[in-house]
Amino acid sequence: MKRPLRSAISCAALFTGLALTVSSCGFGGSKSDANDPNTLTFLAPIYSDGTKSEWDKIISDFEKANPGIKVNLQMESWTQIPDVVRTDLQSESSTPDILNIDAYSTYASDSKLYPASQIVDQSVLSDLQPSFVKNASMNGTQWALPLFASTRTLFYNTDLFAKAGIAAPPKTWAELTDDAKKIEALGGGVYGYGLPLGSEETQAETSLWTFGAGGNWSDGTNITVNTPQNVAGVAAMKALSDTGATQPNPGSTDRTPLINVFIQGKVGMIEGLPPVINMIQQKNPGLKYATSPTPTQDGAPVTLGVADHLMAFKKKVDKTAAIKKFLDFFYQSKTYATFVEAEHFIPVTTSGAQAMADDPVTKAFGATLPTAKFYPSNNPKWAAVEGAMKQQLGTVTQGADPATVLGKIQQAAS
Repeated sequence: MKRPLRSAISCAALFTGLALTVSSCGFGGSKSDANDPNTLTFLAPIYSDGTKSEWDKIISDFEKANPGIKVNLQMESWTQIPDVVRTDLQSESSTPDILNIDAYSTYASDSKLYPASQIVDQSVLSDLQPSFVKNASMNGTQWALPLFASTRTLFYNTDLFAKAGIAAPPKTWAELTDDAKKIEALGGGVYGYGLPLGSEETQAETSLWTFGAGGNWSDGTNITVNTPQNVAGVAAMKALSDTGATQPNPGSTDRTPLINVFIQGKVGMIEGLPPVINMIQQKNPGLKYATSPTPTQDGAPVTLGVADHLMAFKKKVDKTAAIKKFLDFFYQSKTYATFVEAEHFIPVTTSGAQAMADDPVTKAFGATLPTAKFYPSNNPKWAAVEGAMKQQLGTVTQGADPATVLGKIQQAAS
């Protein structure tokens, strides 16, 4: 996920700075491949150093089980893939048959995609988490398949909690602020709460606060940025920054480097996503930490959910039979769970969750899925609003008024 999921995943929507950059000059197929109903082109992003080898293994196993079908894989970094997609979609011959990316709504609005019901079996559709199905749907039709999920949960340093005399993780913003101040008072260059409002993923951190106040970024039809609930959430985020219990200059701090500071033991609390568990294991396995639900205004649990998606493009040559065989193969419990576990994200299928019940990511994040709220990524105007958030939201920690800032961002939806 580039944002988050990047949502995205990024998805993602997720830890794209860790991804290996790979460029490509296309699928390497011929025009006859484009006209062959049994030759598929698959464009996918790189989530980790092992992503390509995981897909290569899945494709190899699939082709052995289906000797009449060939899958040509092209991989791009998250930095490059948006431009590659824009270029490839200019011609049907270069348009991928299957695409893995975060957003799908523009392609669905332009009638470029097959409905999900035509590219996987009903058993796959019924295995998906309902909230993620809804997020992959527009006007009552599911157009994309959630690949895997990213949510957020509070990571906290148990050693710092013990030194500060904090017995339990916070459930409300008031408790969070009080705990952050106690940790900051320990001195030694330690920060109470990590608040990343730089351009990397401002919208993710902010969403946790606006959702925590009962807000949303959409009413189901229209983008809703400057609602009273959203203003309350951003005001609470600003108030925490104003206490001095966060790292310096939250408005220019990006998520990934700040998480690394947490891993070094210098931040008491930070909102993290699934790959953080593996990052801790690799970079500082001795770190004493735990996770707990994201604090909210009244303590009622809520989190940000992000999913990247798989989607299939309509072509003059009907390839749905081959596409369906490949995607049904991928969503088999064992195949799917192996891929998700290798990338350190959360499964979005019931069978995958059962297969990964002992996985540390599933243990820490699986329970957050039912409380997940999403970006309105099925609204084509969301991309412009998200861009405005990245540019403007950090200014609230520099003195800007939350209502004024959200009002300016609302204009991007017009």
